Amino acid sequence: MSEYDLKSLRLPKLSGLNLSLFRSIVESPTLRPLFMGSLLKNGGIIDLRKKTIEEPPTLLPLVALEPEPEPVKQFPVDVRPRPANFPFKTIADYTEAYSSGKTTPLEVAEKVIFSIVSSDQSRPPLRAFIALYRDDVLAQAQASTDRYKAGKPLSFLDGVPVAVKDELSLAPYPTTFGTSYIGQEPVQEDSTVVARLRAAGALLLGKANMHEVGTNPDGFNAHYGLARNPYNKAHDTGGSSSGSAAAVAAGFCPLALGADGGGSIRIPAALCGQVGLKPTFGRLSAYGAMTLTWSLDQLGPIGASVGDVALAYQLMAGVDPLDGNTQYQPPVRVDGWNNPDLTGITLGIYPAWFEHANPQVVAMGKVMLRTLSEAGATLKEVVIPELDMMRVAHAVTILADLAATTQPYAGHKKEQGEAVRLSLELGRNMTAFDYIQSQRMRTKAIEIFQKVFEEVDVILSPATAMTAPKIPTNGMSTGWSDLSTDTELMRYVFPANLTGLPAIAFPVGYDEAGLPVGMQAMGRHWEEHLLLRVAYTAEQTVERRLPSTYYPNL
Repeated sequence: MSEYDLKSLRLPKLSGLNLSLFRSIVESPTLRPLFMGSLLKNGGIIDLRKKTIEEPPTLLPLVALEPEPEPVKQFPVDVRPRPANFPFKTIADYTEAYSSGKTTPLEVAEKVIFSIVSSDQSRPPLRAFIALYRDDVLAQAQASTDRYKAGKPLSFLDGVPVAVKDELSLAPYPTTFGTSYIGQEPVQEDSTVVARLRAAGALLLGKANMHEVGTNPDGFNAHYGLARNPYNKAHDTGGSSSGSAAAVAAGFCPLALGADGGGSIRIPAALCGQVGLKPTFGRLSAYGAMTLTWSLDQLGPIGASVGDVALAYQLMAGVDPLDGNTQYQPPVRVDGWNNPDLTGITLGIYPAWFEHANPQVVAMGKVMLRTLSEAGATLKEVVIPELDMMRVAHAVTILADLAATTQPYAGHKKEQGEAVRLSLELGRNMTAFDYIQSQRMRTKAIEIFQKVFEEVDVILSPATAMTAPKIPTNGMSTGWSDLSTDTELMRYVFPANLTGLPAIAFPVGYDEAGLPVGMQAMGRHWEEHLLLRVAYTAEQTVERRLPSTYYPNL
């Protein structure tokens, strides 16, 4: 039996002057060689170079399936049923309030704008948004109000506030990618997924904050301010879709869009107590998004409830002629997403991996395992070999891709945050051999998970190995580099990015400090409907709590 090989790290946390000094050393042509060997060894890259991998490289994790013998009948997602005493306002709550005449999209838009401005004037500020154009939001809201008055709303989503991560194009905003030096001109065209939500009548609020160019799994942004966790503003949101998760948790909207190249949807969703779906690679069009990393990144929704995520997923997913990666997918399925009877579903648990987390996280996860078992699911232990090499392959791929993505902006180095500069320099020091080895390891990882999924339907784990970490007090201005914490946050998320598999993060409780605990479900390619079903079943039993920073806008 393969030995579990992931390890926790105990490395120094760098911030302030120490971070600046270390970054300058790594960037120095003279001093870098003295430290780079140690960095590569500690990161596992030297071991990757030595490893013999027989498989050919896989550059894009696209997996085409045989068509269903009989097409599965699909129905529009109905988000009206939700758990009793659910404290967050969902898409259904907005739709019902508009349809009954209790309020209008225009009245809600005014309240949301006021709330967002108030949140940024509070001390400390929440900073969930980078940009919000009041006149544009109110114009959308007026059009939606007119449709309701005429009895012709476009969908359940008509007039419902939605935040958009600054990685996706949203007219008439610039797509800055969380920087002050990229995309300073307003775009003329929505990204495909934004356009599909706009066509459904969504009230598109503006650009949600994100970690600068998505390099780290935290909420720091040197240009627009630190995004804070609504459950405790002294704690981090996670990243890089930090503002998207904070916006949903704080009540500004029941739905937000994010992007996930290394847990960037699932980590902040888990730390902020929300639901986050990373679909199968190629399921959602990336057209109009500034791709973080070509073979890892996937757009997806963060929502207050599983129903909100299911509806958004159904509206956004599907073939797009403008994105060739979407051409390989089978029809989008949501059938059974809200069926809480899990009879016939086998859930896989790799015990050594599952238990490699904070004790409170593990305890909450085990309670949910019992709940899902009582709902009819069969639990089965599995083994997933070579997770550490998968981790290294993912790290090499994302760092090298980031370095290549940002190369056209190399002249703006001095405008970048310290931790961002450090990550990009590491990416530039990856070799072609490192990259090819990583893509060969990706092929092997896909084969490993295909074998595991012959035994089980879904793999369950914690979403993160810890709850939201405290924001370093001396990292407020420069940011921070904390590889030990990053490893804890990313322990369960990277395989889905490397292999292209779908995965969902969903709440399962709270720790002693009141911070959210999340679980992850990972499934076979194109089986998002089954992940939604597992998360929905969990949602029926979890008592959700509003955060201390919450704005009731409905």
